[in-house]
Order: sequence, then C-alpha cells, then structure tokens
Amino acid sequence: MKKLFLGFLTVTLLSSFGVFAQIVDEAPLDGLYEDEVMTSREPIPLPTIRKADVMWSKRVWREVDFRQKFNQKFYFPLETQADWKSFIVVVLDALKEGELTAYDISNTDELLVPITYREVVGRQTDSLYQVMRRPYPPYDEYDTVIFTEFDPTKVMRLRIKEDWYFDKQRSQMMVRIQSICPVMIKERDGQEVTEPLFWISYPDSRDVFVQAYVYNEFNSAARLTYDEVFWKRLFDSYVYKEANVYDRRISQYATGIDALLEAERIKTQMFQFEEDLWEY
Repeated sequence: MKKLFLGFLTVTLLSSFGVFAQIVDEAPLDGLYEDEVMTSREPIPLPTIRKADVMWSKRVWREVDFRQKFNQKFYFPLETQADWKSFIVVVLDALKEGELTAYDISNTDELLVPITYREVVGRQTDSLYQVMRRPYPPYDEYDTVIFTEFDPTKVMRLRIKEDWYFDKQRSQMMVRIQSICPVMIKERDGQEVTEPLFWISYPDSRDVFVQAYVYNEFNSAARLTYDEVFWKRLFDSYVYKEANVYDRRISQYATGIDALLEAERIKTQMFQFEEDLWEY
C-alpha cells in the first residue's frame, strides 16, 4: 500500500512540473483558415467501361522511384504531421485500422492471398546471429543477436499494374490502375536489392487515398490528395513489364540502355496505336 501511494505521489509531482506532456483537444488555428474535414471527401467516380466499347487493351506494369525529384511527394515527410503523411505511412495506417486489405506477393501479381498488418511487419523484422569479439583482453568471442525492425523509410519505389484500353465510344485511349505494390530498397553485400512488400487494390483504396493530402510544391493553396496524384498521372515512371506470351519482364531479356529503350518502345507503341486510328 505504501509503494502504491509513493508511486501515485511521484506521478502527481512529475505531472505538476510538466514532465508528462499532454496534447490539447482543440489546437489553435495553425494556418490561414480552418480546413475542411477530410472525412467528407469522396473520390471522383471513374467512367463506366462497357465491354462492347473496348476494342483494344494492353496490360503494363510500371515502377515509380521515389528518389526522382518529381516523385518525392510519395516519400516525404519523414516525420508524420497531423494532415500530412508519406505514402507508405498512409497505407500502413489503413492496413492497421482494417480499411485496406493487403495481398501476398505472387508470381502472377494477382490479388489472391490476403495478409494482415502484423504479417507485413513481421516479415521485415529480422534477427541475425553473429559472433562478436570483445575489444579488450583476452579478446574472447561471444554470441549476439542483432534485431532489425521494419523501417518504412526504406520503401523507395512503387509498382503499378494498369490496363490501357481504347474506348471507341469516346474515341480515346484511356488507362485504369488496377493495383499497386510498395517496394523496399535494401543493401546486401554492397548491392541494392529490391523487395516488394504486398499488393493492394487501387479501386478499393481510393476512399483512403482521397483522405490523405500530398504536398503541392507549385501552390500550397491547391491541396492535392494521393487519389488525385494517381488518376491525374502526377508521377514519373517507367515500364518494366508488358503482357506477353512468355510472361517475362524486360530485365529478363534486356539490360542497361537496351532495357530503357525497350520500355520506351512499349510506351510509344501504345500511343502510336491511337494515332493510327485517325485519318487527317
């Protein structure tokens, strides 16, 4: 009883001296105006697709590198703020709250096996057993375990699976993103290694992305959301795979500058198809 009383007294004294900080319920206005409530935002409906109107389609896979200047909006901020989070933090928070469903990585990139937030984090938590030597005599050796926790800042790429199609009703080449996959960048033996984490359905994620603001470097008054970044195509990417009979990536038959030229050829071929349909 005496220990309980002393513990309560200690906490009371520390609180009186301001050691324990407390977040206020209503913070003062920190901006030019009171911002709208994000939960009231809804994604803009995508146009309806009729099977009879799709006269041509092609599936491609793209990769977005967050280290490129135009794509840094996905990577920052490193420290989460009230209404501003990095892309991976937005996704992880939604997985933790059950607002999104993650799917395991498969050879066909299909959304087949759901995985939980704990599984995602647990797969990136490593334990490495090493034999260390003490720096002082007698320099004996001892066993140690090095734990590596999941670090969201290592997610520096994003893979996008999308379908391009020509809508004859609108006479327009259009695109529809199907799923996205965050990719971690790790170093092993001095080399950069990519490790995809999971796939999520983009149509099912729009309700989450429309609630998350993105930094607009051109005009802070025009707030953007991650949903707008995707359907407005406000990112720079390159094609790393197209649907083909061999089901192989570009890196499996081309490397270096040849891989870049092949990715450019695929992109040009799609737009060339649309131009060939018109007569002047």
